[in-house]
Amino acid sequence: MNDNAPLQIVCPVCSAINRVPGNRLADRPICGKCRKALLAGQPINATDQNFSRFVDKSDLPVVVDFWATWCGPCQQFAPVFSLVAGEMATRAVFVKLDTQDNQQTAARYQIRSIPTLMVFHRGREIARLSGALPKPQFQQWLNQQLGPLQNS
Repeated sequence: MNDNAPLQIVCPVCSAINRVPGNRLADRPICGKCRKALLAGQPINATDQNFSRFVDKSDLPVVVDFWATWCGPCQQFAPVFSLVAGEMATRAVFVKLDTQDNQQTAARYQIRSIPTLMVFHRGREIARLSGALPKPQFQQWLNQQLGPLQNS
């Protein structure tokens, strides 16, 4: 992949599409529309209304945590997801979707158990995993999924 090639990144605040040179991702790029950080290093709370925009319009891989407030394992996994989102902010976009509040999207992706983790790249589902993982296993699984995408 050409490091200077511009990547499309959806603003986590206003959902505007921004183009950022690949070699500038670590420079804390900001949205051209709302001036907020594009890669804030924390998960984005998506909804039925904006989920597809993040998945379909982002050139970075999108890692999604499908969860619900009543789910104990989801609650236990949330800090791990947030921590890894901060550590890998320039490699992927991290999105959380509450399946209770956003049933259309959960049904569209046939989420049967939670937490379910999915990786999307340019609108396509790349990987899916059900169940919470400890941080080292989550990072290992993510690196396995993201590795091949770095060159595409």
